[in-house]
Amino acid sequence: MKPVFTIMSALLLAVIATVNSCPPSDRAALLAFRAALHEPYLGIFDSWTGTDCCHNWYGVSCDSESHRVADINLRGESEDPIFERAHRTGYMTGFISPEICKLTRLSSITIADWKGITGEIPKCISTLSFLRILDLVGNKISGEIPYDIGKLNRLTVLNIADNQISGRIPASLTSLSSLMHLDLRNNKISGPIPRRIGRLGMLSRALFSGNQISGPIPGSISRIYRLADLDLSMNKISGSIPASLGKMAVLATLNLDCNKISGTIPPTLLTSSIGNLNLSRNGLAGKIPDVFGPRSYFTVIDLSYNKLSGSIPRTLTAAFYIGHLDVSYNHLCGRIPAGAPFDHLEASSFSHNHCLCGKPLRAC
Repeated sequence: MKPVFTIMSALLLAVIATVNSCPPSDRAALLAFRAALHEPYLGIFDSWTGTDCCHNWYGVSCDSESHRVADINLRGESEDPIFERAHRTGYMTGFISPEICKLTRLSSITIADWKGITGEIPKCISTLSFLRILDLVGNKISGEIPYDIGKLNRLTVLNIADNQISGRIPASLTSLSSLMHLDLRNNKISGPIPRRIGRLGMLSRALFSGNQISGPIPGSISRIYRLADLDLSMNKISGSIPASLGKMAVLATLNLDCNKISGTIPPTLLTSSIGNLNLSRNGLAGKIPDVFGPRSYFTVIDLSYNKLSGSIPRTLTAAFYIGHLDVSYNHLCGRIPAGAPFDHLEASSFSHNHCLCGKPLRAC
């Protein structure tokens, strides 16, 4: 009787193990995904053995109920012990295989900071209807953003910064109604920002810097109520700054530096919730609006390298706090106001203007 009981127990454990392990189709898809990548130093794929990809496969997590693969989390820069033992960051080559799209219950894909992964974002990625996070930052991925990426209506994070992505921002991206974090920095993206970007009502960070984006700033951006951080720096953006940006409830950081923006500075930007404002290296002209007051709080105001004229606003002395102010390389003239914040600023903040005088420059 004892041998029969032992056999039955073994069979029961085998059944339980099978039920709790990932489906063979998910395992096959993961192995095909791994086959397209080469990681020579850390051995992160050494644990990808056996039939159960839900347990002890590095960077792989499964849904507790369906046992389908839900998350792939592979970061080339991490505090994980595997990196500490190797005393180095990760390096991986190869490409992201379209086989990853066979993992139809994926909720997050993080393949970040491996520096050597090339190829394109698989076009089939837009079929992963459960996807919430797509983080491919810090590789050498090229090609374009999938044109129908807007199908991913659960997506909350899209981070493809620091790659070699080219082409335009697809119009369908404005259909990502759940998107909270958009990071396209440091790629080769060109063309305009989609006119209907204001449809991204959940967005809190929109980072576009270091591309070749052209055209005007869409006024619809100001409809994104939750937007706190907007970075359009180091592009080819032209036209004027929409005054409506200064009426956004929670916008705290606005970086528009190193573009081709013209016109004047909207007074609303200086009476808003923005605390970090960089408008440097553009073609802004006219006077600096004299609208500062006790509620003005700026960690940074950088207006350098423009065509601003007139005098420095005296109301700046009434501001609650100005951490750093730079108005150098403009056409400003007149006496620099005395008192805070001017008493802690260096001469370089005022240099190369037409006829500014007073501390910290020469006496008037």
